[in-house]
Amino acid sequence: MRLKVASYNMRKAIGTDRRRNPERVLQVLREIDADIVALQEADRRFGTRAAVLTPHLLDEHSDWQAVAVATRATSMGWHGNAILIRKSAELVACAPLHLPALEPRGAVMADVAIDGIVVRVVGMHLDLSGLWRRRQAAAVMAQAADGADGRPTVMMGDLNEWSRQSGCLRDFAHSFHFAPTGPSFHARRPIARLDRIMVSPGLEVVRCGVHASAAARVASDHLPIWAEIAHA
Repeated sequence: MRLKVASYNMRKAIGTDRRRNPERVLQVLREIDADIVALQEADRRFGTRAAVLTPHLLDEHSDWQAVAVATRATSMGWHGNAILIRKSAELVACAPLHLPALEPRGAVMADVAIDGIVVRVVGMHLDLSGLWRRRQAAAVMAQAADGADGRPTVMMGDLNEWSRQSGCLRDFAHSFHFAPTGPSFHARRPIARLDRIMVSPGLEVVRCGVHASAAARVASDHLPIWAEIAHA
């Protein structure tokens, strides 16, 4: 099995030029060309929480489909978290994950069949508070382990963790290996590793990095990160 994954806080498609441009976000995703993408801030914040990347955009101008984790008719994700998979991929199961929080937070999970192997993928966007991040990390790991039956697992998203190895990073590190992708925030001058990709034992990161194209530097305030993963 060989799999390319990516995580992208797309900031509702509002770029560093303060303009909303979903087509620009889609251009960045096409540049990365990942098999599975975890998106954060994929829906508008207010009103009907409508998807920023509309079904028409995905259907007509991409090779991905959105995993059906949304609970609102016009949304793509759950509290802004969404997962994209190839249109040719087999979706086995999916679910929104509920996280403890003072303000609305959530994560999303999908089981996807790749080369005959089912991989569990979790996308998340954790709290700004360190205490709540650790509680949310514990909740994510517990829910991801439930019914996993030894399936290889990839977790990714915006962890909002500024430290290098403490807080929720230490909690995740007990069970997962971090891909050394590099700094992804702020897009114009990345200094912080807020965005992370983690893999369970049995998986190895073959290559990884931060996608810092000209389009990516303006499409959002985060740069997307990516990793190529294979069985160890």
